Amino acid sequence: MTGAVRDNVAQHRFELETDGHTAYLYYQLAPSVITLVHTEVPPALGGRGVGSTLVRGALDAIRAKGLKVVVKCPFVASYMGKHPEFNDLLA
Repeated sequence: MTGAVRDNVAQHRFELETDGHTAYLYYQLAPSVITLVHTEVPPALGGRGVGSTLVRGALDAIRAKGLKVVVKCPFVASYMGKHPEFNDLLA
């Protein structure tokens, strides 16, 4: 990975740039709650853990902001199922 996960507030998405490509985790924000709706990883980055790194970084940022999470994205749901240390974030 070449970059850190960043929150692109204007586009309502978390981003992770790697090898000239960018992976995205789109969200909808409401008071005290963030809904994670879709993860997009370019095919060139598939199978390298980019999606998991993106989700972990996003969840860490969400925790730091004191928000609760609603999960609509199957990839995020799967990730959280394997990483119960993030279950306290669930709304």
